[in-house]
Amino acid sequence: MVKGRVAVLTGNDAIAEGAIVAGMRFFAGYPITPASEISHYCAEKLPKYGGKFIQMEDEIGSMAAIIGASMAGGKSMTSTSGPGFSLMQENLGFAIMAEVPCVVVDVMRFGPSQGVATVPAQADVMQARWGTHGDHPSITLALSTVKEAFELTVRAFNLAEKYRTPVILLSDATLSQMSEKVEIPDPDTLEIIDRKRATIDPAQFQPYEDDGSGICPFASYGNGYIWYTTGIVHDETGFPATSDPDKLTIQIDRLYDKINDNLEDIVQVEEYLIEDAEIVVVAYGSVARAAFAAADAARSDGIKVGVIKPITIWPFPEDAIKRVRERAKTVLVCEMNHGQLYWTVKEIVEGKAEMAFLGQYNGKLIKPDKILAVIKEVTAGVS
Repeated sequence: MVKGRVAVLTGNDAIAEGAIVAGMRFFAGYPITPASEISHYCAEKLPKYGGKFIQMEDEIGSMAAIIGASMAGGKSMTSTSGPGFSLMQENLGFAIMAEVPCVVVDVMRFGPSQGVATVPAQADVMQARWGTHGDHPSITLALSTVKEAFELTVRAFNLAEKYRTPVILLSDATLSQMSEKVEIPDPDTLEIIDRKRATIDPAQFQPYEDDGSGICPFASYGNGYIWYTTGIVHDETGFPATSDPDKLTIQIDRLYDKINDNLEDIVQVEEYLIEDAEIVVVAYGSVARAAFAAADAARSDGIKVGVIKPITIWPFPEDAIKRVRERAKTVLVCEMNHGQLYWTVKEIVEGKAEMAFLGQYNGKLIKPDKILAVIKEVTAGVS
């Protein structure tokens, strides 16, 4: 990569660039608006760095392919939008159970079903958490700027590798096409994490034997280790443990514990002007940009407003909400859907502050003046 350069990139291009800098060398995907440019970028750039790009027959095959590439030892990624993300859920569940690190980008668009391909929404938030069946944790990051599209893609790969799990990146149709200046740092200055590798004698290797960290060392196929992989709940050998209730519990607990025991490392949140805020706006992704502008405008009018921007949507940054619920009069959740993250925030607030909601689901971004109008309505109601 060119070191220390400045580039004007779209959100989609910044995601692809960040993935390559993070060490991604395998991309499999199927074209879908508004995520297709990620595939285009990877198709052009990956071969220059010894990587492979494959256009698959569908999103089911795309998810399967990046799982296979990761199990062979490579960093892998796919990208899609809502309809394709739905098709990926079964194989995403396999990757969670088999503990296969990879990155899945969902550039959200209006839905449900085919919806409208070219306009933004934020309605896949709960799908990112609960889309695949069964008990499982999720690491999901939400992007709000092109700069974050680059930086958080690098972080997504680091988290996937470190915790041996799929990581989901949520973008949207507007951010994907938006162009902004991005400073591409010297890759040598970035923290790039690679998965913990097995070093034990292959004859003694147990693929899911906990070394005490909760994260099992990874052995790549084709590298001298032979092991069994299944989506069935398994024991340390990798073989099904369906007849042993204790082993079933141990496996599910470990999937959760390796995430929940490391929340300080995983959870990321940005706070703005919350120290004295009487109204706290919770907004993520593209809507957070409007929330920051609305807070500035409200402050100019003498209204004490702050913003909490969850960057890590899942696990949700509960502590940030708990810190403000005691002193804020109102918590206002703004999102481009009918109400998804609102219910999570309300549960954490526990009635200690008033709740307000601004949901917009018409294919248009929520603008600062609309958030400001709701802030003023809330202020009039509590004064």
